[in-house]
Amino acid sequence: MHHHGYAWLGEKSTFDREGARRPPGPAPAASSPQDVIDRHRQAVVEFPSSGIPPIQTAHWLRKPASTIRGTWEEPKEAGEWLGRQLAESAPRYASESDRDASRLVALVRAAVGRLVWGGDVSLGHYLTGTLFHSVAVVTCSPNRAEPGLPCPEGWAGAAGGPL
Repeated sequence: MHHHGYAWLGEKSTFDREGARRPPGPAPAASSPQDVIDRHRQAVVEFPSSGIPPIQTAHWLRKPASTIRGTWEEPKEAGEWLGRQLAESAPRYASESDRDASRLVALVRAAVGRLVWGGDVSLGHYLTGTLFHSVAVVTCSPNRAEPGLPCPEGWAGAAGGPL
């Protein structure tokens, strides 16, 4: 088991486009309404290539390996990265309570605890203006929510090392 880190900073309006954040489902029938067919085509193109955070945290593993910002075998190391991401963005958080250092430390501590048992972590904060910051750490090989998803970097399952 290992963990991948992901981060995204962008316009809230982009984050709100759910179609780009959902993996494509089965192809609609040819008799489906045109808007349904168009939405499916859009998802086929946008989801795999977009760095926009997926609706389901485990679906980061369906994104290209180029979206990974770090990989760690130890939950503590992943938590340290998460803490740095939060600390770097905290001065720009729109909510004063979100900037509170003790709150951020507690978030990281809880995240490490979740990663220890194989859970995923996904956090998001509004920044001043119209920006949104998303950071996630996803457990891989296997992922508890989606055990069948392969590692985007090709790590060998239980062995924990690269192929």
